[in-house]
Amino acid sequence: MHPVRHAGWVRSTHWIVALSFLVLAFSGFVILMSHPRLYWGEAGNELTPALIELPISRNHRHGGWEASAPFFGSAGGPASASRTYEIFNQNGWARSLHFLAAWFLVATGSVYVALGMLTGHFRQHLVPPPHERAPRRFWDDLINHLRLRIPPATGGPQYGLLQKCAYLGVVFLALPLAIATGLAMSPAITAAYPFVSRTFGGMQSARTIHFFAFVALVGFLAAHVAMIVASGFRRHMRAMTLGR
Repeated sequence: MHPVRHAGWVRSTHWIVALSFLVLAFSGFVILMSHPRLYWGEAGNELTPALIELPISRNHRHGGWEASAPFFGSAGGPASASRTYEIFNQNGWARSLHFLAAWFLVATGSVYVALGMLTGHFRQHLVPPPHERAPRRFWDDLINHLRLRIPPATGGPQYGLLQKCAYLGVVFLALPLAIATGLAMSPAITAAYPFVSRTFGGMQSARTIHFFAFVALVGFLAAHVAMIVASGFRRHMRAMTLGR
């Protein structure tokens, strides 16, 4: 009996989603550098208290404002206060790239979920069978991974219990949450469907949740790559590219 290998559609969607996520992570970090402050509620800016401040760029705690300067010489004209130093604000290209990569991920992810349900992929390979659902089984698998007792790669979807739970969490929780909160930050979406933003407690709350979903996904990616290396990098790569 021949061992089960990764289906062609699984391999194709895997690499498109992986590339899309890397682009999203890079562009999202650039966007965050422009305003590395997280808030809770509908509104948030540099004149309101931040829930979290991230020291990841020179925009972090910019140091105050200079004296106000008028735009025009006439009395009563608009005035502006400049920062005490030039800020990092070159993120227009990152927003466009982020938006483009997001639609690639949404489209490809939708195809993956649809085929996963239609072909039985989730039921056969990702949903733990009843005999694996005991808390003791999960705990034992977790301890083995922490002690680096990693079984060798099989070249197919013969996943361990911890893998199954991680993949299900990414496919049905972390990624949908990142997508939904991303839509909740879109002015076009919230103007047409205000409930999307209100669902998360406001646009800035959605941004904060979006950030933590991103952190969870980056953590998963790091652990995923580490497990691939530990269990047989060449075997995994051959199986996920050539299907053998």
